Amino acid sequence: METVRRGLEHGVVGRRIDHAEVRHPRAVRRHLAGARDFEALLAGRRVDAALRRGKYLWLPLDSGDALVGHLGMSGQLLLARPDAPYEPHLRVRLAFDDGGDDLRFVDQRTFGGLAVSAGGAALPHSVEHIARDPVDPAFDDEGFVAAIRRRRTGLKRALLDQTLISGVGAIYADEALWRAKLHWARPTETLTRPVARRVLAAVREVLEEAIEAGGTSFDALYVNVNGQSGYFDRSLDVYGREGEPCHRCGAMIRRSRWMNRSAYWCPVCQPAPRKPHP
Repeated sequence: METVRRGLEHGVVGRRIDHAEVRHPRAVRRHLAGARDFEALLAGRRVDAALRRGKYLWLPLDSGDALVGHLGMSGQLLLARPDAPYEPHLRVRLAFDDGGDDLRFVDQRTFGGLAVSAGGAALPHSVEHIARDPVDPAFDDEGFVAAIRRRRTGLKRALLDQTLISGVGAIYADEALWRAKLHWARPTETLTRPVARRVLAAVREVLEEAIEAGGTSFDALYVNVNGQSGYFDRSLDVYGREGEPCHRCGAMIRRSRWMNRSAYWCPVCQPAPRKPHP
């Protein structure tokens, strides 16, 4: 999502929307006033920034409102020439008054969506519950350290709690915990401040490397605004590597069932705690 945000920052910020076209009403179902109101609120508006928290993106407008987007499982925000053929699952199109590239919301399954948040340029209401992520310059490191140590839960579960920290999915949690040499079920209340800081440093390192690689694209639908896939999956140390040797010690990577999902870890580098928390 940060890769998409950076693409939008380069591709649409400072440009003025000529008109919006909603081609499928489900794509704007979160805009309760309907498709025509959505289109009217965007027409003639200048895009002033491209911002993000977790999986939410928003474009502050010169009206003080914001265009808010969540890509769901299959959504894409793509830049395309105005004369380029429409994508099969094009749901919303924004045309700009400079005649340059359109911004197109394409969503095969239509689980994602767009909405205009009234007065939401600084922080849309729908995003208020999401914590900052560690690549945000305003992220409060010591606030995070204190908060995670107050939790009574497992370490991986805490890293996926978006009220505590955002931007960390299952893949990046496993990768960060491998780098920090900590087991995914380590109880958070047992973390010392230095260990909690080590976790945060590993998370930040993994996210920054992933962003530089364009993200992790196990699915062809996960692309940047130019339709390009990310390549961080080629650098994974534990995720998806069950039965393969650890890059650090050579032990076989294990996979544990966790919350109807999986957790990948090295039994030598990340020894299980005596009293694990699920």
